Amino acid sequence: MDDAPDFRSFFLPFLYKEIVRQTQDVLSSTLNEEHRLLKMRARPKVLVAENYEEALALFDTYRDFVMGVISDTRFPKSSQMIDNAGILLLTELHHQMPDIPLLLMSSDIENQQFARQIPAKFIHKKSSQIQHELRQFFIKRLGFGDFIFRNPDGFEIQRANSLGALESVLKQIPEESIVYHATNNDFHSWLMGRSEIALANIFRSVSASDFPSNHALRNFLITNIHNLRKFQQRGIVVQFRAKTFDADIMDFTKIGDGQLGGKARGLAFIARQLSHEADIHKKYPDIEIKIPKTLVISTDIFENFVSRNQLEDLSRPSVENKLVRDRFLAAQFPDKITRKLKQFLLQVDHPLSIRSSSLLEDALCQPYAGLYETYMLPNNDSDLEIRLDHLTTAIKLVYASTWYEGPKIFSKSTNNPNHDELMAVIIQELAGKTLDDHFYPDLSGVMQSHNFYPISPMKPEDGIAHLALGMGKSVVEGEKVLRFCPKYPQILPQFSSVDDILKNAQRYFYALKMKGYTKNLLFWEHSNLERLEISDHEHQSPVKVLSGTYIPDEHRIRDSSAFNGPKVLTFAAILKYHLIPLPDILTDLSDMGREAMGGPVEIEFAVQLQDQPIFYFLQIRPMVAGREMNDVKISESDKQQAICYSHNALGHGNRQDIKDIVFVKPQCFDISKTCDMVAELSRINASLHNKNKPYLLMGPGRWGTADRWLGIPVQWKDISGVTAIIEIRNESLMADPSQGTHFFQNITSLGIHYLTVTENALDRINWQWIENCPLEFESSFFKHVSTIDPVILKVDGRLSEGVILSSL
Repeated sequence: MDDAPDFRSFFLPFLYKEIVRQTQDVLSSTLNEEHRLLKMRARPKVLVAENYEEALALFDTYRDFVMGVISDTRFPKSSQMIDNAGILLLTELHHQMPDIPLLLMSSDIENQQFARQIPAKFIHKKSSQIQHELRQFFIKRLGFGDFIFRNPDGFEIQRANSLGALESVLKQIPEESIVYHATNNDFHSWLMGRSEIALANIFRSVSASDFPSNHALRNFLITNIHNLRKFQQRGIVVQFRAKTFDADIMDFTKIGDGQLGGKARGLAFIARQLSHEADIHKKYPDIEIKIPKTLVISTDIFENFVSRNQLEDLSRPSVENKLVRDRFLAAQFPDKITRKLKQFLLQVDHPLSIRSSSLLEDALCQPYAGLYETYMLPNNDSDLEIRLDHLTTAIKLVYASTWYEGPKIFSKSTNNPNHDELMAVIIQELAGKTLDDHFYPDLSGVMQSHNFYPISPMKPEDGIAHLALGMGKSVVEGEKVLRFCPKYPQILPQFSSVDDILKNAQRYFYALKMKGYTKNLLFWEHSNLERLEISDHEHQSPVKVLSGTYIPDEHRIRDSSAFNGPKVLTFAAILKYHLIPLPDILTDLSDMGREAMGGPVEIEFAVQLQDQPIFYFLQIRPMVAGREMNDVKISESDKQQAICYSHNALGHGNRQDIKDIVFVKPQCFDISKTCDMVAELSRINASLHNKNKPYLLMGPGRWGTADRWLGIPVQWKDISGVTAIIEIRNESLMADPSQGTHFFQNITSLGIHYLTVTENALDRINWQWIENCPLEFESSFFKHVSTIDPVILKVDGRLSEGVILSSL
């Protein structure tokens, strides 16, 4: 408040200089560029009034945001020049807000006594130390600069230059100092100076006398500052710095200046969405929805690692996986990154997942799902160096998988040059708890917002979820898990009778061994996970909560594990009795992802039911749910004359370039020998692929499953030349149709038509016609036949129907 132009010309530049200095100090501790911009917008502003009434009006308008008032003594009031207008103004403002910092300036030293009576700080305009005195007012009363902890006598004890430092000092500073500063509202002033207005006003609204003890006051301050710091981190990717890293509040950090890769980019996107979607948190107040704490090593670290260790030659197509793995393991990890990882592990002793995040992974049209490696680490050894060695070994192995045979072949199929691929690595806290010797989540699963195989009353857009006890490996590798539509959670076709439940219920689950593991870990088998029988863990709480009991005498399943008898995993507590509203959460998150990404999405998740329920969002990727719908018509005549007909067909379009058919000989199929079948098929595929001959593949069970008892456990490299696949369900193997696995996602992304044929039902295969085709090759389990003219493949994705017709 000043009406003198000459003094204002000196004073305002000084004010702006101090504000710039303070703003620069605040910006030095910001999290990223967006946070810097927000802080810049919220920096202190200067409002100038030229008379008493204008000053009061400005104060009334910005009352909750006023940091302090600086006033001249003589200026107009009621259109008249009043000698003590400044004294009257500051007295009125002190009456309205007793703790507001006030400064009275005057050329008359006699006004100092009136300033004391207000009370207000006084500065003589003619003082030779005016700039120093003004700066001291900014520091001591407006909270600019460091927070200086003092005892009641004014003696400096300690300083804090950031919110994190303030929280740390508050934990060990004497209580008398805390009471002193709280009584003077110093915490409010300092926070206002750093544009933390909401928290500043919370601190202003209470006084030290409101608390039953000084200890309670300390906890109140620490808790609120901690919550603010945690809130500021939500949805933000923060550069990892060893000195400032705080694992408790930092949810998403990054080492390196390169790209995050596809998978990590999706996680960052979801973290940001969840931080902005307040409605979903309000809708489910009793369930915490979040991503696990995440550290990403960006792609430039991979480039540097490959270059320094001269590994570029391993990107060639013909290099065997073992050689790639051995060379990467023998390579030297950068010391600078190793030191940062060591600092990370000093604060993080939770089990970890080390996951790939390549540039091509989770892309819109070719998701590269499950082609790269993932490793789980118990991260609980008492020796930090052993934990660090486990971590760097896992990172090297994820790096090595960039140039394994499977991704190279898949890249060739998608016309993406694999040698240009770059890999980021995600280090993520595992969801779950330790029970006995193992760590695992209560639930894990995959939600797809598009259902390729809906049954009435379900629609494709209602989506489909796949649910399992334990780690998600059971789901993404095609083992026995529960499928349900979130819109109709009690319609479970695979659980339509007691016999169906007993046959189809999950019997095994994956968990991370936390005790008694070897120092070198089992990096080559199940990514350090163990496959456990549910029947051996019926005493553990997740099995108890999610299981029913089979009563043999009644041939029925009771929806409780309290009865005597074998436990059967039914998930009734979730889907029938609504222990948590999982179907609703999946629907809402699926809709959020679909809207944000502009199309169907696939979500991987885990759930912790005990204590405070937590829904962990693990991954999101776009689905290739439907390509351009060209005009495809399948007539009744086509169905009658078809060599093969399916009412569960995936894809859309016509093909007339298939002359080769490879099929499992029905009379030779043996479920116990599916692993042997992989080697035979791989050789047949290589021969056809090298000759550029697209082929139709037919066989029972799920293709690409990790459970050899549900189908033939091929990988993409074993069938890389395939054009269309028929999954046969009959009395020899009646597995549910593939959906939700990484293998299935990659197949659909390549536009490979996928027909599920249930024999002795609406579907059919003319085996006689196929057997009469000229034989090209026969092995123990397979036949390769050819046709003189290409067969005609029609798939109508709108009706999920497919036929294969002879062109003759």
